[in-house]
Amino acid sequence: MSISGYPGIFQLVSQGKNSVIVESLLDKKRMPAFSSHKISTLEDIAVFTETRDVPLKEVLKNIYDKESGKECIDTKSDTEKLKAYFGEILPDYDKNRVYVSDIKKILSWYNILQKNNLLDFTEKPEETEENKENVTSEEEGASEKKAKAPVKKKAPAKPKATNMAAKGNVKAKGKGTSFSSKKGGE
Repeated sequence: MSISGYPGIFQLVSQGKNSVIVESLLDKKRMPAFSSHKISTLEDIAVFTETRDVPLKEVLKNIYDKESGKECIDTKSDTEKLKAYFGEILPDYDKNRVYVSDIKKILSWYNILQKNNLLDFTEKPEETEENKENVTSEEEGASEKKAKAPVKKKAPAKPKATNMAAKGNVKAKGKGTSFSSKKGGE
């Protein structure tokens, strides 16, 4: 993932109370990333071209193929040299909307991923109709077994703890929870 305002790319390590813990692939330092940070996963990033938006994975694969799995051009190279190199990788990239800073960022991300052996371009097998039918018939067999199993009676439910969200002390936000203070009878 990429975090706006921080160099390099990060890997998700853990989830905290109101943040996620990430590790930099540059220096292996860990830090919390809060919801106020602009976090983008690399799968969500695309590059503008004249005809469509090309997923970053496809651009990285083009670099990988061009370099035969080795490091690409240095990001400190001359601006015109970087533009020409990127033009070889993605010939129809939109020169008005893709800036040199974007090109440098993509090339540096490629080098970081390459150094950490995180470039994996193997395709996941897509579900075919035959696979779907096999899964469906297995699910039906499993549901028939469940139907024949004896039914167990459930014990009475224990009283649950007070729901803090109903009291207004906690408000749900995405996957985590954030705390808010009560003000003026809210």
